[in-house]
Amino acid sequence: MKRLDSIPTKKIDRVAKLVTTGVKVGGNYLKYYGGKIVNPELTKDTLHENNAADIYDGLKELKGSALKVAQMLSMEKNLLPQSYVEKFSLSQFSVPPLSAPLVIKTFKKYFGAEPHQIFDEFSPDSINAASIGQVHKAKKDGKQLAVKIQYPGVRESISTDIAIVKPIAIRMFNLQGTSDEYFQEIEDKLTEETDYVLELQQSEFVRKACAGIPNLKFPQYYTELSCEKIITMDWMDGIHLSEFCKTEMSQEKRDKVGQALFNFYMFQIHNLKYFHADPHPGNFLVGDDGSLVTIDFGCMKKIPDSFYIPYFELARKESLEDPVFFERKMYELEILRKDDSPKDIAFFTALFNELLSVFTQPLQHEWFDFSNPKFMNEVAALSEKLANDKILRKMNGNRGSKHFIYVNRTFFGLYSLLSDLKANVKINDYEQYHAQGQQELSAV
Repeated sequence: MKRLDSIPTKKIDRVAKLVTTGVKVGGNYLKYYGGKIVNPELTKDTLHENNAADIYDGLKELKGSALKVAQMLSMEKNLLPQSYVEKFSLSQFSVPPLSAPLVIKTFKKYFGAEPHQIFDEFSPDSINAASIGQVHKAKKDGKQLAVKIQYPGVRESISTDIAIVKPIAIRMFNLQGTSDEYFQEIEDKLTEETDYVLELQQSEFVRKACAGIPNLKFPQYYTELSCEKIITMDWMDGIHLSEFCKTEMSQEKRDKVGQALFNFYMFQIHNLKYFHADPHPGNFLVGDDGSLVTIDFGCMKKIPDSFYIPYFELARKESLEDPVFFERKMYELEILRKDDSPKDIAFFTALFNELLSVFTQPLQHEWFDFSNPKFMNEVAALSEKLANDKILRKMNGNRGSKHFIYVNRTFFGLYSLLSDLKANVKINDYEQYHAQGQQELSAV
């Protein structure tokens, strides 16, 4: 695989790369429509494959928040053609790594020494490379270690990428009026992901707070071997969750991993109100014993009570069936506004009632079987309906609290992973760990 000696960080360089990618995509369309004249039966399969490859090739050289977009889109299995999903999923743990000289330069800058002088053994070739950093295997004092190194210039390029995307998103989602808080929320989270000192603190916090939940494993982190651009942790054996989902396994093992994953998220959301907000398969490993290993805590989200309470009140079936209560909560969640017309109120109330009726189904049962495709098919059908709704496109898309962005992303990602696992999970199983979790939390 090609190794990178530099990453474009200036706005003009990043825009130029995106423009070049756009030209390639335009060329693919010209080829497609030219071929369509000769062969009317020609499908868009090849067009999608070529576009996906060209877009991904452009994003992977930009890395950072640009590649993070591809990573997030790879979870949208129901909205994108399969060729895009397959290509973008590579951003989870397989992109061009930094060259060895650039790795050495990073160590010398932050530790004043080369990696082989710090560790007893250090592999110059990365084991995994993703959107913000890459991982190398090392050894010190008999311990097998994973060393994550952040790509240079990633933090500096975030505001540039947001500035590039913002006008496109405003037009795409018809964000009338001020929408700065949405973009600020995304920029803040991306910036936090580039702060490895913060990530180390978050990792240790969650590791200790979730210690009482069975079948979960976390690496130990080493502050003396870490800094703002490098994190050193235990090397954890296992296969990525996406690979695990593709293997032949018993339903018992699927359920075991799925229950650990669901308990992990529900415990954080309801007990800590502070949770891992990046649920893609590249952040999880599965051990030989069926244990779930979480290896990345760069993206964490805190939920204030002002959002948490009305959000989960609307997850109850009786709330969805009470129009007066439902409308009141819609105002609390900033979906409805005081200046809305009666037409606006009726439209968005009906829209979000339908959305929540589908999306909260798992939370309304004692057990939920994600191996049944019915639920995810309903989610896909609703997503397609909304994407093609001409009335919705004309409505002001500047709706809802900024907290929806990462809370909804987390639930959608979690449901997607459980669907891939085909797991049957007990919804309120996490509640039995509440008391022990509170003790751990107090100790933290």
